[in-house]
Amino acid sequence: MPSTGRPRSFDTDEALEVAMRVFWAEGYEGASLAALTEAMGINRRSIYAAFGNKEELFRKAVDRYVQGPGAFVAPALELPTARQVAEAMLHGAVDAHTAPGCPRGCLLVQSALAAGPESEPVRRDLAERREAGVAALRKRFEQAQAEGDLPLTADPETLARYVHTVGQGLAVQAAGGASREDMHRVADQALSTWPSS
Repeated sequence: MPSTGRPRSFDTDEALEVAMRVFWAEGYEGASLAALTEAMGINRRSIYAAFGNKEELFRKAVDRYVQGPGAFVAPALELPTARQVAEAMLHGAVDAHTAPGCPRGCLLVQSALAAGPESEPVRRDLAERREAGVAALRKRFEQAQAEGDLPLTADPETLARYVHTVGQGLAVQAAGGASREDMHRVADQALSTWPSS
């Protein structure tokens, strides 16, 4: 009977949660393998065996982030009006980026801001994810326009980029220590220029 190897002595789901938080706090480049192994409580060999290299671990951590702290996005897109979508996106971002007990800011934004040339594949992946987010918003705003919820003079592409850009700015502000209350006011200010149907 062939050997199946020793079973893992750690919970991969729990270890990935820890890795996600390290990347979230430190960014991709700031999170060294030494810091990751120490926080996760496992050695490099175990990281490579369970998750692949640092880049692959990071991608898995980003997926976990998108499905966890970033999960406010999908339900926001289902709301009945374009303004409600934008409101849920911006206020949801503020809440996610300032959640008690979590690192401040956004894992995707933090990692994109501090990525040197050697991290180009990671930066490219994050850029593709951001563009996918803009595309999903644009599609939702195009639908709103077709339904008469947005005026024909509105540009769904520009509106999508506007909401996305304000959301990223809020993430940077959160990482810099801005208060949740101040950022909710900024979100309200951004929404005050929303085109009326």
